[in-house]
Amino acid sequence: MRVAVIGPAHPYKGGGAQHTTELAHRLAALGHDVVIESWRAQYPSFLYPGQQTISEPEGTPYPRTERRLDWRRPDGWLAAGRRLRTADLVVLAVLSPVQVPAYLGILYGLRRRARAVALCHNVLPHERKPYDEPLMKALLGRVDGVLAHSEQQAGLARSLTGGPVAVAGLPPHLPSTRAERSATVHRRLLFFGIVRPYKGLDVLLRALPEGVSLTVAGEFWGGLDGTRALVDELGIADRVELRPGYVPAEEVAGLFARADALVLPYRDATASQNVWLGHEHGVPVIATRVGALAEHVTDGVDGLLVEPGDVEALNQAITRFYASGEPERLRSGVKAVDPDPFWSAYTGTLLAL
Repeated sequence: MRVAVIGPAHPYKGGGAQHTTELAHRLAALGHDVVIESWRAQYPSFLYPGQQTISEPEGTPYPRTERRLDWRRPDGWLAAGRRLRTADLVVLAVLSPVQVPAYLGILYGLRRRARAVALCHNVLPHERKPYDEPLMKALLGRVDGVLAHSEQQAGLARSLTGGPVAVAGLPPHLPSTRAERSATVHRRLLFFGIVRPYKGLDVLLRALPEGVSLTVAGEFWGGLDGTRALVDELGIADRVELRPGYVPAEEVAGLFARADALVLPYRDATASQNVWLGHEHGVPVIATRVGALAEHVTDGVDGLLVEPGDVEALNQAITRFYASGEPERLRSGVKAVDPDPFWSAYTGTLLAL
């Protein structure tokens, strides 16, 4: 089968680019003729305030990657659609409704000569704008199928289209370097990744028990001022290390090596790589019962689960985590991740669409 995957790839960074690239590798390994159609310019900078591209790839780049798409060039969208008419399947990796105009242009150029599937990382954003739902409804109504990463997201998709909607859990794309397992209890926790309101960093800061430190490593979506003000208000500046900005792949293992647990205090979630990332580095995960997070943490075995948005419950969970012998016991329950079964199920569901 000739498959075109349209989405971000190196030099773009982050989970979306890693997923697009790994998906292409996996489909090619199954014997399909695969190309990635990626972006020369994906978003205007005011819509994505962080660092968009990196010099060193996160993982192994896919060799057949074209970078011709540009948000400023609608003629290029139409040309991509015409170019892909010889494909059997066109996969549109949807990370934001901002991509929809370009994808509609590609579909117009495609003229239904190939089957098109919208692969939705999020059907609608966690923090929504008035135009998000109309844009996604327009896109999902024009594709031949939708792949969502959870039943909740599939329900959202079905509210926007009468077409086929399938569900497959987001499979892991794992780091090439891993933290060394440590017997030392550092009394330090880690919050890792882009900092956005729905991820609940403010809840974690309010819940942080005495004698426990926290490293926050990642890009701050709305700037640092609010977080710094809260840290000062709580009087915990001596125990909170803020490392704003993109974390290069070669520095990730070091962050996990000096953390006792990864904390995911999300108010809301669909699918996330971060539980797998923590476990791959040998670190227990303290997470909220939202989205797919709770599916990948076994409470009391390789981490702890709490209800979202509950400062007291999170404080108690962290305190319980640091009871004598608990960090070591939970660390011993962490198992390495085998990505193959997840990817086999995922690609099977995608191709069935």
